[in-house]
Amino acid sequence: MGLSRFFSLTSNDIAIDLGTVNTVVYARGRGIVLNEPSVVAIETLNGVSRVCAIGAEAKLMLGKTPDYIRTVRPMRDGVIADVDIAEKMIKHFIEKAHGGRSRLPRRPDIAICIPSGATMVERRAIQQAASNAGAGKVYLIEESMAAAIGAGLPVTEPIGAMVVDIGGGTTEVAVLSLRGLAYSNSVRVGGDRMDEAITSGIRRRHNLLIGESTAERIKVEIGSARPPADGHGRSMRVKGRNLLSGFPAEVVVSEADVAGFLSDLVGQVVQTVRSALEQTGPELAADLCDQGIVMTGGGSLLARIDEELAEATGLPVIVAENALTCVALGAGQALEDPVYRGVMAES
Repeated sequence: MGLSRFFSLTSNDIAIDLGTVNTVVYARGRGIVLNEPSVVAIETLNGVSRVCAIGAEAKLMLGKTPDYIRTVRPMRDGVIADVDIAEKMIKHFIEKAHGGRSRLPRRPDIAICIPSGATMVERRAIQQAASNAGAGKVYLIEESMAAAIGAGLPVTEPIGAMVVDIGGGTTEVAVLSLRGLAYSNSVRVGGDRMDEAITSGIRRRHNLLIGESTAERIKVEIGSARPPADGHGRSMRVKGRNLLSGFPAEVVVSEADVAGFLSDLVGQVVQTVRSALEQTGPELAADLCDQGIVMTGGGSLLARIDEELAEATGLPVIVAENALTCVALGAGQALEDPVYRGVMAES
């Protein structure tokens, strides 16, 4: 067996959707192998800091750590906010995806997804972090393109397609055709901002302070992009700390409440999509009448957000079947299939 054949069989190349909330890793030939929170726990004792947990283990510590441990999200708005910690996190996830330290004879090629609005400085930070974490070649692919490939859109054909990817830190809106982005825009609205809006709304309405994890659970269980028909909808009991008494307390929050808390952010997403449509050429716009809009990302799972978008645009809206992993799947396909190689930029 020739060396090139051996390397291809033992390839450890991976694609990473380095998200603000979650990191998803795709391994060549194996598919999605990891999906964990983008959280790192740092322990500081006697002036010396060390990483004590990464991913799911670190997320369990959010809001519950003693003074000498802090939890950090090294990603903000889809880009690296803390290069050193992000590098440690990427290295950990690479090793975990490979089942431990890789013994293969070459460093892996890594494709990493980036928001379309990322600056050159932010792109270099991502590339540097991946290189220092053990990458051979680093390829950057825009999230919208990766999401479209992962959702099965015809990005290599002369057919217009629109993808709306709502992640943890950003919402990416793009019109694609012939392996390129005919239009793209990135707004810093995503799952994190939704959690913050819920936290702020409950604090204003009920004088109750809740944690990050509780806000996320409310969004998942009773979150909605528009008020329920009966004016109340589902409800859930929420526990936190009463800001007036300072004691633990419990209140009931309704679906209608949450829809109200999220209305401004949903409106920003809708307006971004409308702006994209207004700036799309007539031939591509004609294609969109048939193709419609495909939604991906965790934010697309917010109840009734597809209905809100369909009503605002008059176009059919579909939430991708694998919405949470579309971006990583698409980046992985771009890494594996020569047909898509042209959509990636080698750093």
